[in-house]
Formats: sequence, structure tokens, C-alpha cells
Amino acid sequence: MSKKFELGITTFAEIMENPETGETLSYDERIRQVVEEIEFADQLGLGYFGVGEHHRKDFASSAPHIILAAAARNTENITLGSAVTVLSSDDPVRVYQNFATINAISKGRAEILAGRGSFTESFPLFGYDLSDYDELYKEKLNLLINIRDNEVVSHEGNLRPSIDDLGVYPRPSDPLTIALASGGSRGSVVRAARLGLPLFLAIIGGEPMRFKPLVDLYDKVYEAEGHDPEKRFVSIHSHGYITEDKEQAFEEYFPSIEPMMSRIGKERGWGPYTKQVYNHALSMDGALYVGDPEYVAKKIQYLKDNMNIDRFALHVPVGYMDHDKVLKTIELLATEVKEKLK
Repeated sequence: MSKKFELGITTFAEIMENPETGETLSYDERIRQVVEEIEFADQLGLGYFGVGEHHRKDFASSAPHIILAAAARNTENITLGSAVTVLSSDDPVRVYQNFATINAISKGRAEILAGRGSFTESFPLFGYDLSDYDELYKEKLNLLINIRDNEVVSHEGNLRPSIDDLGVYPRPSDPLTIALASGGSRGSVVRAARLGLPLFLAIIGGEPMRFKPLVDLYDKVYEAEGHDPEKRFVSIHSHGYITEDKEQAFEEYFPSIEPMMSRIGKERGWGPYTKQVYNHALSMDGALYVGDPEYVAKKIQYLKDNMNIDRFALHVPVGYMDHDKVLKTIELLATEVKEKLK
């Protein structure tokens, strides 16, 4: 029996100025909105909702596990995940305990998406050296998996203090789901495959099909390591926005995504986010899933058919977007887009 294909949503609880009024939503209100979005997505039958961890002014989600826990009691079926947990600057013991607690409240629906983080604000905030970026992740990921697999843990640490034969609680009835996130690193893809962990690819620019060799690499290594093919799971997340009218979606989304992408681009030494870049991203070859339900479904179906993915998560919003438009996107993804997928 083939696995059921999942659709989902991701968010960073974006906080951006309304370009029309100049007002900025409070962090309190945006966090409450995200809880509402999760509950709405569950009611409509979406399979996944991921909240990403960030520690900067334009995002309200510095503690995704708290947001997910708030939604856990009022949802029934949706998987509640971090997207991502910046494991390098967090403590694996607390990460495990937090998500084991969400798992209990949600009756088994918690998922840790462990990543190194594309933003690095958490490193100085929590007292970590960026020169240890890779080594921190490797050591802490090994410890997190150790905790998942063993009630009583020993750990000989280089960067994280050692643990000598201590228990970590609470323990879920079934092993806690841990997936690995990658923005396109071959090393991360191979690591996920060797460990037999689900892979979550963030595709936020360029052409999604350029990531196909990474999925093929994951499958090759996963199979060579002898992991259960039934547990093989690949997700993709990309930015998007859905309305009933395709051209309206194209027109409305640029003022939302441009300020955020230009701001991030300036920080990283990239050029501004132009209409030319935007228009290519809207095309069938591009990485924006924007349009009416038929067009968005066609783009998702193309990924599903050609990259053998198990889940597609639409990231909404990216910049400022009225809450009702976010909810409408969730509704159309869960109903009309879902119905059009084969």
C-alpha cells in the first residue's frame, strides 16, 4: 500500500509593517493568529503544520514548542512540527523533553525538525561561537538521537557538557519523530539518509527540480544503509499564496514577499528581489507556489510525480499579509488544491 501524500503549512509567525497603514501587528496578536491557523488547518484536514524557530525582530516564533503546545489540545489529527528547531544553539535534552510533552498532549502528533539554522542570531544570543557551527550540530544531533533511543543516557561532550548515565523524561509511548532539515547541503542529505531519518528540503528560490539529485542521493544512501523503505519520507517546503483568481494572486503576493526577501538579501549581500526574479519564480519551473488552486495543484503534482515526495508544505506568509488571506490560503490548499492532486 502506498503512503498517503500530505499537504501542510509552515510559518515563522512573520511580523512586518502593513505597507498601506504603516502599522505593525503586536507579537502577542501574531502568536495568537498562528494558533488559530493551526487549529483551522486541522479542522480542514491538512496533515502538517510547522512553526520555525527564529530570534529576530521580524518573526514572533522564538519558542515554537509553546505555540505548538497551545494548539495541541484543540487539534485532533494534524502533525505538529518545528520548522526548524535550531538544534546547534539549543540543548538536546530540553528539545526532547519539550516535544515529548507536546507528543503527550497531542496523542502522538509531535515532530522535531532539527536543523542548523539559516539565520544565526541564536548563536550569540545563547552564547555559542559561530566557528563551531557544524560541530555543534553534529554533537547535538547525536545526543538527541541517543535520547530518543535510550531512556538512560551517557554522553561524552566536546562542546555540550557530558552526561553520565542519567534518565531523560517524559518518555513517549512510541519513539519521537525526528526529521532533518536541509536547504540544499549534500552533507545534510547524506546524514539524514545514513541515520534513516525523514528529510525536509527547504526550496525558497531557483528551480525546484534542481533539488531532484539530492532526493535521488538520499534514496540511494538510505537504501544502501538498509533502512526500512516504508519509513522513507521526504518533504518539501516552499513559499506560496492562493486565491481563486490566478492573476490576482500574482499581483497581490509581490508586495508581500518583496520587502522581506529584499531585507534578507541585503543582509546576506544579495541583490534586491526584483519583478524579474519574481516572475520566473511564478512560472512552472520556479519555486513560488502562487496562483489559483488549479495552478498551484499543477505545480505540486509535478513535484510529487518527479521527485517522489511524501509531503508538500506551503510557507505562508513571507512578509506582511492580512490574516484573513492567510486563512483563505490554508482553506484553498486543504480543499480545492488537495482535491486536484492525484
